[in-house]
Amino acid sequence: MKKFLLLFVGLSLIPMSAFAHGPSPQKVVKEIVIKSEPAKVWSLVKDFAAIGKWHPDVVSVKIDTRPDAETGAELLHREVILKNGNGFLEKLREVNDASMKVDYKMLESKESTIPVSNYRTVMQVKAGTTPQESILTITARFYNKANSMEAPPGLDNPTANKAINELYDAAMVGLKKSLEN
Repeated sequence: MKKFLLLFVGLSLIPMSAFAHGPSPQKVVKEIVIKSEPAKVWSLVKDFAAIGKWHPDVVSVKIDTRPDAETGAELLHREVILKNGNGFLEKLREVNDASMKVDYKMLESKESTIPVSNYRTVMQVKAGTTPQESILTITARFYNKANSMEAPPGLDNPTANKAINELYDAAMVGLKKSLEN
């Protein structure tokens, strides 16, 4: 009887544990070799306002400095509008010249219509195999727009991944074209 009771209690907890988990985190990593010295690549990548100069889908960029809701520090923010009408508002979290790494985060706002939530990007430049070659890596971590395991179509993981992959694929093409000419 005691074993039956333990088994019953154990099995009754299984469905509750399934509801205790949130949506699965998503990650997209893109890497490209650019035929340009790392310092030149880094100069363009770290310029938070320059996305309109190299991303082929960007139609407008507005830059301003605002207090960060998390830290209170004054941070650069950019509002970006894409050709397809989507847009996003991001804050620049860190620029590290020593490691040639830039970190920024999309803010939940009316301007952020990309179908993701809790989105963060890190771009890093590393030296390539020759002095005139660089390796650029862009990494995104995010959740689906619904921030839910049972997200409806359009707000789900496949939609979020498609949006970020399209954004990053265009970014890679644009950066390569801008820096290799």
